[in-house]
Amino acid sequence: MKITEIQDLIKFIAKTGVTEVEIEQKDFKIIIKSEMPKGRRRGGEDIPVQSINVPIDFTEQIAAPVVARPVETQGPVEPVASNVVEDTSHLIEVKSPMIGTFYRRPSPDKDPFKDVGDRIKEGDVVCVIEAMKLFNEIESEVTGKIVKFLVEDNNPVEYDQPLFIVDPT
Repeated sequence: MKITEIQDLIKFIAKTGVTEVEIEQKDFKIIIKSEMPKGRRRGGEDIPVQSINVPIDFTEQIAAPVVARPVETQGPVEPVASNVVEDTSHLIEVKSPMIGTFYRRPSPDKDPFKDVGDRIKEGDVVCVIEAMKLFNEIESEVTGKIVKFLVEDNNPVEYDQPLFIVDPT
């Protein structure tokens, strides 16, 4: 089964309201379930969340996990007015696991999941990425303090694009 066939299947499920589809072939098995997260709404409508389980020798990757890597500085760091050089080598970039639209809020009338300066821990929901009318909660895989958001709310993001920076100290 090709990735485009899987995407078409997900679109079909989203349109028809089917809650679960399971396809098993000799070399792989795919299960697509439609779930409603507790209290999650956008614009008055429930937001469907799809989960895809693809074990056994399936070579194409559907969605990668959020990857956290240290930020690499490019060029010399400018000294601050007090001649103190800020060390950014310990900061971690959290990157997008998929292509879609980035949202900092669970719905337009709600507060953001997290703001700059907020402490986060592993498993905290930090944003939502909408892909093909599906809203995917992005959970933190690091513990620390959010230093900066690199993407504005309601903007498109690419796979592996840095979303925000975390100070793990």
